[in-house]
Parts: sequence; C-alpha cells; structure tokens
Amino acid sequence: MEGFFNGVPENPQAAFVIVTHLNPERESVLHEVVGRYTELPVLVADDGMQVENNHIYVMPSNAILTIKNRVLQMRRPDATERPRRPIDIFLSSLAEDQGAYAVAVILSGGDGDGTLGAKVIKLHGGLTMAQTADGSRPQNPSMPESAISSGVVDLPIPVEQMGARVADLSCSFDRFSQLVEEGETEETDRQGARQEICSILQSHTGHDFSGYKTKTFMRRSARRMQVLQLESLAGYVELLGRDAAEVMNLFRDLLINVTNFFRDDDAFAALEQQVIPRLFEGHDGHNTIRVWVPGCATGEEVYSLAILIREHLDTLSIDPQVQVFAIDIDDQALTVARAGRYPVQLMAGVTPERRERFFKRDGETYVIGTEIREWCVFSPHNLIGDPPFSRMDLVSCRNLLIYLGSEAQHRVIPTFHYALRPGGFLFLGTSESLGQHGELFFTVDKKNRIFQARETASNRRLPVIMGNRVNASVSGRAPCQGVRHPCLCARPWKHRSSTAFRRLMLLLTARVTSFIIRPRQENTSSRHRVSRTVRY
Repeated sequence: MEGFFNGVPENPQAAFVIVTHLNPERESVLHEVVGRYTELPVLVADDGMQVENNHIYVMPSNAILTIKNRVLQMRRPDATERPRRPIDIFLSSLAEDQGAYAVAVILSGGDGDGTLGAKVIKLHGGLTMAQTADGSRPQNPSMPESAISSGVVDLPIPVEQMGARVADLSCSFDRFSQLVEEGETEETDRQGARQEICSILQSHTGHDFSGYKTKTFMRRSARRMQVLQLESLAGYVELLGRDAAEVMNLFRDLLINVTNFFRDDDAFAALEQQVIPRLFEGHDGHNTIRVWVPGCATGEEVYSLAILIREHLDTLSIDPQVQVFAIDIDDQALTVARAGRYPVQLMAGVTPERRERFFKRDGETYVIGTEIREWCVFSPHNLIGDPPFSRMDLVSCRNLLIYLGSEAQHRVIPTFHYALRPGGFLFLGTSESLGQHGELFFTVDKKNRIFQARETASNRRLPVIMGNRVNASVSGRAPCQGVRHPCLCARPWKHRSSTAFRRLMLLLTARVTSFIIRPRQENTSSRHRVSRTVRY
C-alpha cells in the first residue's frame, strides 16, 4: 500500500476502494495504516456510502462489498456461505457499475482472487493493472501472477508506478471517449483511421475486422491508446505500422469474450430441460450426436455443453458417440481450451458434484476429465470465411453476434441454419436475436434464445461466400492477396450427399492445406490453402 499511495498525486480525480482478505474474527486497522501514506481522506466502507473522488474506502473485516450507482453496498456474510472471493465479487460489481471508467489493480495476495473480476472489468471496457516483481516485490505473488498469466492485464508494472498511472487514466477517460462518440471527431478522419487499422490487422493476423461494429471497434482502439498514453488516432495508426506487438495487443482486445462455465444459469437450465432430451428422441444409439460451438474462446462453454449431454446420457439405456466441434480464430485461446485446465477461481459456476465427477483437482487448478475432453475437438476456423460444418444437432453461439456488424450477422444466421439438420437447435446469447431470418427457425424459448431449425427447402443450401475475397469480420480469416478464384463458388452445392463432397468438407474443416479431387474421388494434398480457393 505504501508504494502505491506514495505515487498518487494530491488531486488524482479518482476514488479508491481497497478490498483485501481479512480475518473475519479480527477488527481491521488497515484504514489507519493506509492513512500514514496519503493526505487523502481514508474511510471505513459502510453500506449506503456515496463514493466520491479523492477519497479512499477500506472494506472492513467480515464483510461482502459491492457497488451500484457509485454507492457502496455492504452486508455481513451468512455463516453457512461457501468460501468467498471478495476481490472477484467487488470487481465484478464495479465493472457493471462503471464500465469503461473502472480500473482494477491487483496487488500482493494469495489464491488467485481477482483474476475473474479483472476479466469482467476488461470485458466491460475497463482497464487492469497487476503488480510485477520489480520495485516492492509482492510478498505473496499468487494474485498478480494469476491475473497476468490469464492474459487480462493491460499494465503489469511495479507498484510504485501504479498510483500515478491511475491518476493519469482518470484524467483521460472523457478525452478518449470522444473517439467513440460520433460528432466529436471528424467522421471522415475517424473512418479513414479505422480502415487503416483494419488493413494493418489483416496484414499481420490474417483477419479482417471490417465487419466489426464501428463503435465497439473504436472503443477497443481508444482503450489501447489510453493504456499507451497516446493522444491521437493518427499517432496510434503510425505506432501500429511499426510495432507488431501492439498489433497483437489490439487483436486480442478486439477478441475479448469472457466465458464461464454454465454462464447464464437460467439459459443453461432451459437448454438442459428443453433441448438436451430432444436430441435423443427416437435415437437408436448408432448415430453420432453432433454439436458445433463457434467462438469457443477458452472452452468453458464447450465443456459445459458436453457435461449436460453426459448427464442426460446417464438416464438412458443407449450410449451413442458424441462430438463437439469447437472453433475460434484465437490460437492462444484454443491452446487453453485444449489443455482443459482452469484455475479454481474460474470454477464458480460448476457445482461441487460436477467438479467431483468431471474434473480432477491439481493444486490450484481443475483439469477436465478424459471422457468429456475426448468428445471435444478444438480447431482454428473462420465462421464467415471458412465453409460451415453440417448435419449438426445443436449449434451454440453465445455472445459472439453482438460483436458483429449487421451485414456479418445477416450472413451468419443462414450459415447456422445450413449447418443444422432439420429440427436441430440453435442456442444464442441472451442479448442476441435472429434478426431478419426468423422464418428459418421456430422459437423454442424466446427469453433464453433457443430456436429450432425449420425444414425450409429453398433455404437449405450452403450460404454464398461472395467475391474473390472473403469479406470476413471478427471471426473471419482473411484470404491471401492475389487469389484468382472465389473461396467457394457462388451457387449451392448440388451433391452434398456424395462421398466426394463429404471428403471435401472433412478436409476443409480439418484444415488440410489443399487438395485435388480426381475423377475416382481420390484426393492429394498440395501447398495452397483450400479454405481460400476451392476448385471442383
């Protein structure tokens, strides 16, 4: 605390709330200790206390602290409550209350508390810091190291630098928000900078973000500028042109998608009750249950779905094969998903019974069990630019569409319809909808965004991927320059049931670089990427 508050200026234009792990049996004197290091007023937090700038609020012992409408809410925990994570709890509420104006600072502490809260802060557009080993070394580095290793920390810096950086950030919030709001910056200049940034991202990462919502795109770009203390879009574009590391930092910020196990309890309960049993109606056990999860991120949703299916299979006399195909364009996230190893703090949505059955405890982490892991296939795949999967019983794409522009959304929903077998189910996020494609689906549960594919002969065709270049968006993998042939012909496949077509789709989804189908349906590999050029 001394190192942090020694760096805070007299008028930081920020409020500070200190949440720590305290012995519930002892009265805390932390507020007195902090008062020695700063001239700012230091108060013991209490229920209903209005949070004001240039004040410090210290959580007392044996309390659960949250914030709403900039007012602290505090309660005493029930003796029967399971072990609490006070930092995750407070940071999560701070993210929802303050959005892009929230800053999470993770200092010395044990057991990784704060990592999940920092993820929520970042998802809502806020900023995150964690103490590094330089300067005043963390006495207990578990908390900052956990947050840093999770990839959600914007500024891993010594504690002596943190106070001044928080003050700088607090003074820059309004200035950077002007980059997001229309009319505050010349629209022509803003759109020109956006196009240049998209071009740089595409050249470095192979992904085209032109379909990303403009306001969200600019908000994430402004966020990186704020971290780097850059004042102009032109300066940021210039930096991106010469700093490949910053290009990747922006790329990962644009792909932010915090996923948790069984995220949205009501939605998963509805899926468990209304959909999972129907996947097995009339099933003789010989056919495979097939699930597709686009935008799988680090895999929590994938394993959640597999667990629901396994639990239902326990009630049946049949035991069919199950395949869950999970895709994303973030290779780092896919590596985490394949490992199936999650820190304890990210297991909050998993009941003790499910932890016991489907996971193995390994120190401070849980590892997914072999049976569930073997059901799940994780692969890099481009939702818009690559050919879709097919004959799926369930497609679960939650909280990805909200990041896509209207044109990209308009193409994705028919892709899902094509991917589903007649009567298959679509599971979207609670803030997402079918848009203009309601005629393709029946509504199973409007509140929880569960839909069932209609058998619409005129629409059951492979969606067109237009032009000589794929106009992919956030989930798209950009094509090579100079490719002569369209990614896929602009007409539906006529022989989807043929052996040749099935081999073609298998090779596409397996990421084989390229191939040729010969008259006898033999195929050979070549060096060119077939997801960008297909000839038949």
